[in-house]
Amino acid sequence: MIMKEDDPRWGDRTRAIHVGEGVDEVTRASSPNLVMSATFSPDQVAGFSALNRSGYEGYTYARVSNPTVDQLAVKIAALECAPAALCFASGMAASHALLAGRLSSGDHLVISDTNYVGTAELVRDSLPRWGIEVSLVDTSDLNEVESAFTPRTKMVWIETPANPIMRLSDIEAISGLAHDLGVRDVVVDSTFATPAATRPMELGADFVVHSLTKYLGGHGDAMGGAVVGRTEDLDALNLEAMVHYGGVLSPFNAWLISRGLATFPLRMAAHEETAMQVADFLEAHPAVVRVHYPGSKSHPQHALAQRQMRNYSGMMTFQTREPGGSIAKRMIEKLRVVHYAVSLGHHRSLVYWIPTDMVMDSTFRLGPNAQARYRTFAGDGVFRFSVGIEDADDVCADLDSVL
Repeated sequence: MIMKEDDPRWGDRTRAIHVGEGVDEVTRASSPNLVMSATFSPDQVAGFSALNRSGYEGYTYARVSNPTVDQLAVKIAALECAPAALCFASGMAASHALLAGRLSSGDHLVISDTNYVGTAELVRDSLPRWGIEVSLVDTSDLNEVESAFTPRTKMVWIETPANPIMRLSDIEAISGLAHDLGVRDVVVDSTFATPAATRPMELGADFVVHSLTKYLGGHGDAMGGAVVGRTEDLDALNLEAMVHYGGVLSPFNAWLISRGLATFPLRMAAHEETAMQVADFLEAHPAVVRVHYPGSKSHPQHALAQRQMRNYSGMMTFQTREPGGSIAKRMIEKLRVVHYAVSLGHHRSLVYWIPTDMVMDSTFRLGPNAQARYRTFAGDGVFRFSVGIEDADDVCADLDSVL
């Protein structure tokens, strides 16, 4: 099958369906094939190791490349309006590949002090052991970011909106500052935003990271991750991060995620529509103290959200007057539409209680000043709420039954 390339005249909905796919030349199948083979028979003599196979462009072994996974990578790159993408077994596999593949002992990383817990724990516990210095900063404060840079800084990593507190960072401003100061790599974890909202490379970033398990796959049934970037950078990353680290994406998962991507633009519009109504409902509810949703005027960085996001997705947090642990118990027992569960970005709504003290002890471990800034968004804890694509009235009624 010849994969269909991107057409700059196409809109996002057409790209999501057609890029990377095409009619099979042998069977005339309209839907993309699923190629599960772990090994391939080359049509010419090729090197045994990936290191000496540069003259052969075909498939040899699934840890190096696979046609179904490649179809997904082409589609993700098109949705990001970026040159290329690499797909991995999970979002953490993608993050690890980029961090370990681009940084070496003696390098310095500047990273948001609040982000996805897996990434937060990796950079706090593993990178220093490998000789990589890490500075944790509030990336919503440009002065704090600039102050953290040193001559050895090779990468700045931001996550916007930040998991779990919905704090935003200015991608364009940070990218411009970093490059002016000679920092090689600006990385944006855009899992919460998705390319429906933000395309970080258009704002100056060098790499974009996604957990495909979330909005891009969209159905909560397949784990995956992606790194998006320039072709030459990903070619250099591919051998080490894919072949040697081995965090390759299953072709079956790639096929499921590709199928989910066909409806991605439609889903994101529905997520935003439902979330806007749910945010309004929660802000007016007497049991709720505060809601943080980038699409709401009450979000302290709403102006940045308007400038940087075309879609506000379905992610929000809310705080309650009653202790969150008590409400969480009722949620487990009574919710019928919303699921009390971790993860996010699925077609069904998911909610989870995140106490501040607990996540500080286990993951973020911030000093007094940084913890105080965290609490301006989170208080003593937040319900992280991934609003699905159900009818807003049903979601609100379900929440009302436990608040």
